[in-house]
Amino acid sequence: MDAGVPIKGPVAGIAMGLIQEKDQFAVLTDILGDEDHLGDMDFKVAGTREGITAVQMDIKIQGLPREVLSKALQQAREGRLHILDKMAEALEAPRSALSPNAPRIITLRIKPDRIRDIIGPGGKTIRAIQDTSGAQIEVSDDGTVTVASVDEVGARKAIDLIQGLTAEAEMGVIYRGRVRRVVEFGAFIEILPGTDGLCHISELDHTRVKRVEDICKEGDEVVVKVINIDRDGKIRLSRKEALDTPPDQIRAMV
Repeated sequence: MDAGVPIKGPVAGIAMGLIQEKDQFAVLTDILGDEDHLGDMDFKVAGTREGITAVQMDIKIQGLPREVLSKALQQAREGRLHILDKMAEALEAPRSALSPNAPRIITLRIKPDRIRDIIGPGGKTIRAIQDTSGAQIEVSDDGTVTVASVDEVGARKAIDLIQGLTAEAEMGVIYRGRVRRVVEFGAFIEILPGTDGLCHISELDHTRVKRVEDICKEGDEVVVKVINIDRDGKIRLSRKEALDTPPDQIRAMV
């Protein structure tokens, strides 16, 4: 709970010991463990406030009277609730956020035809991601990607790298891209790793542009909006529709 791991309810456990002499018996709440070594029963009971979640028993006698079992269960309940009260005094519920230092396993989905982008030639890409992030990555044939990391930083780094390699352009989203090629009728701009779109000369500015080089040249960073993606996946961009966009609404290329 201190690490922020969500649970249905805290669980406490306690053990009941038994000392029996002929017809007399005493059920002992296990504190030091002496009754486990010297006694006739070690009865472990764990559970929440609502009920028992697990039990385990070792006995050294031939059978256990119902009266003894009933008393042991009742005494175990009292002990369990006492422990749960003490736990609640320290921390009543899981913290709202998972600790940055807590290990985690995160699952995400990609299109199966993008698996090769994560694996890379001979596994080179996925090994580089694991070396950089410290996370362990498994990729299934259906596009399920599992990222296991000892902390939040490593998991986030791995996920960012994976999403950067597999992200696809989205209609209406504004990207900060880089001009890769300038032609007479416009500029080809990389908005995602390995993903280019064409910004036609008519979409470069609100006023008429005579030469593309008057607005941008190869290597320049430009902010553009995706205005169309056709059936073949070709992307049309607009610089003029992205002018004056607040920085927090611009998606940067990873």
